[in-house]
Amino acid sequence: MLVYLWKDFSRSSSFSVGVALLLFTGLVSIYIGGVFLDQQEETIALAAESQRDGIEHTLDFVADDDVGLFLYYAKFGMVNEVPRIAGLSIGQRDLHPAAQNVNIRNLEEQRHESVLRNPLYQLLGNFDFTFVLVFLFPLIIIAFCFNLYAEEKEGGTWSLVLSHSGAPERILRQKILLRYATVQASLAVLLIIAKLYLAIPMDAYFLALMAVAFLYVTFWFSVSWMVVRLGLSSSHSALTLLLVWVALLIVAPSALSGLAVQLYPTPEAYEAMLESRDGYHNKWDQAKEPTLASFQKIYPQFANYKHPEGESFGWLWYYAMQHLGDVEGAPAAAALNERLQRRIAFSRLTSYLVPSAHAQLSLNTIAHTDLTNYLNFQRQLASFHERKRLAFYPKIFSGEEVSATDWSAYATEHFNDERPIDWVATLLPFVLTIGLLLLLVRFTGVRYTTL
Repeated sequence: MLVYLWKDFSRSSSFSVGVALLLFTGLVSIYIGGVFLDQQEETIALAAESQRDGIEHTLDFVADDDVGLFLYYAKFGMVNEVPRIAGLSIGQRDLHPAAQNVNIRNLEEQRHESVLRNPLYQLLGNFDFTFVLVFLFPLIIIAFCFNLYAEEKEGGTWSLVLSHSGAPERILRQKILLRYATVQASLAVLLIIAKLYLAIPMDAYFLALMAVAFLYVTFWFSVSWMVVRLGLSSSHSALTLLLVWVALLIVAPSALSGLAVQLYPTPEAYEAMLESRDGYHNKWDQAKEPTLASFQKIYPQFANYKHPEGESFGWLWYYAMQHLGDVEGAPAAAALNERLQRRIAFSRLTSYLVPSAHAQLSLNTIAHTDLTNYLNFQRQLASFHERKRLAFYPKIFSGEEVSATDWSAYATEHFNDERPIDWVATLLPFVLTIGLLLLLVRFTGVRYTTL
């Protein structure tokens, strides 16, 4: 019987069209992921080149005795490492720079510098593998399963099935298991191709991504099996499954996103930058002593350096007011970061109730392409900026010559997000949801033992 069911399914138009569509869209998404990774590598290489060329160019026109002016212009880069697995789940990585060059002046002004992109491209988003898995795989599953029982009933062949089998429900289970094996096999083929084409290492992150993908497909087959068990007509089954698709992939995520915005409104993204700019621009018209006193209170190791007596300008005062601008913008920056962290926690918690949202968030988290990665990078960038300032301040304040430092030794630094995988939080919601659906199927639905 199983061989007959397989021949019947494999010869159907839905089989050839569905499998071809899954493989084609999956391969296109993998190719797009490869293009994205190439672009990120190019950006990282350009950041290193920009730092090197910028320093060399600045050395050409700045006097050797003016290291303060040299460091006014010189920029130093930090790279947010892009793992190869990010080619499968681009997430928010296309919205934020993979590398950022900053000087030792005010940081808040430099945080939001990014590459200008085509706004239409940003509106459409990325056709990555996550999109194919989360949005298109369920549609193919629906197309395979919506008439699993109804085609037999409406075609007049169900009575024949009943007359030749004492367990008609077992035949339906075999039919859906054949479809389940076909879709999972297609997914496995795509993941193998992706691993080879994108050179993804076989590590815990790739295994976690595979587990999420296979469980997500299993969830949609569980939904389809539950609808099949209702014994609806073909049209009603298709409509029911499509309504579930719309509810889980459009309505629920949009509602949760809107709720997160209402519960945790964020201050204007550039508020910290504006307050920081005002913080140091206003000090041009103020006495220099309070600025220096505030700066040296924060960094007492620089208390022995003095502003040149009778001078209207000095690098000690200038860099002090630059840093105090960041200090004044810090509350707004901290408030923005706190609200974003709360949004992340809220989104993660509520996604447990919406498997499609949980799948997308989990894949982005595994690939380190989520908002948390960006916030972690910004935190490391602030630490990088402070280390550079504290290393260069003594050179500036003591009037050290530019040539006394080997500037070619300064290369771009790299940040690698090494967050561990929370296996329980990632996989348990799928397991519980699938188990609940199968439990409901066991105690609900029509009986197939009668004509």
